Amino acid sequence: MKYPVSVIIPAHNESQHIAAALGSVSWAAEHIVVDSFSTDDTKAIAEKLGAKVWQRTYTGPADQKNWAIPQAAYPWVILLDADERVTPELAEEIQHWLTQTDIPYDAFWIGRQNYFMGKKINYSGWQNDAVVRLIRRDACRYDDKQVHEEIKTQGIRVSRLRHRLDHFTYKNLDHFLEKMQRYARWSALDHAQKTGNITFYHLLLKPMFRFVKHFVLQRGFLDGLTGLIVSAIMAWGVFLRYVYLLEQRQNAKRG
Repeated sequence: MKYPVSVIIPAHNESQHIAAALGSVSWAAEHIVVDSFSTDDTKAIAEKLGAKVWQRTYTGPADQKNWAIPQAAYPWVILLDADERVTPELAEEIQHWLTQTDIPYDAFWIGRQNYFMGKKINYSGWQNDAVVRLIRRDACRYDDKQVHEEIKTQGIRVSRLRHRLDHFTYKNLDHFLEKMQRYARWSALDHAQKTGNITFYHLLLKPMFRFVKHFVLQRGFLDGLTGLIVSAIMAWGVFLRYVYLLEQRQNAKRG
């Protein structure tokens, strides 16, 4: 490749995924795992596979990635979650771009093919899932959000790749529920300043709207029972967001 690429993978207790994630980008010039002091074999597995492992206390996904990006050795960076895989077709497309003499973009959106409960999810609101994952190191940083952080694209040149990442987003139902609960807590922080008094609208209507959005408008019913489960849990996550925000405010009043 004309432009070698660095890969950054944030991780915490990802021994189940880290080898496959690194294997999917074995062709990259540099592999960096930013480990949040895992208590399993994540660090040992990554080091055995030749990755640089930097351990750092986790305060949030954007902060972790923004800390690592400027330390990459090469001007192009692939940001990969441990539960994502770069498919051979996507790898070929990325390598094709990196052979160009002049790349007219600073970042690339990449779609994700999501899997849950052993099934490929084609609808349920996940069909248009896309993330910015291939970036020019010196032009891109994440916004300061605790949930669904994304590369700030204002003022930079952005394109989209044709092929998608495989995303094995949840190991099982318990993992999905645990992750949604954690995201709800973080989301409460993101919504604190822009949310007024919490009412039945937040605790009842907004979760209902979210369910209808995923299951009906975004055709989750076409994913069968799995689509129903996904839609219901996504709605539950919205409900929890406002319950946690309400709890935070009540605790603050009690001092």
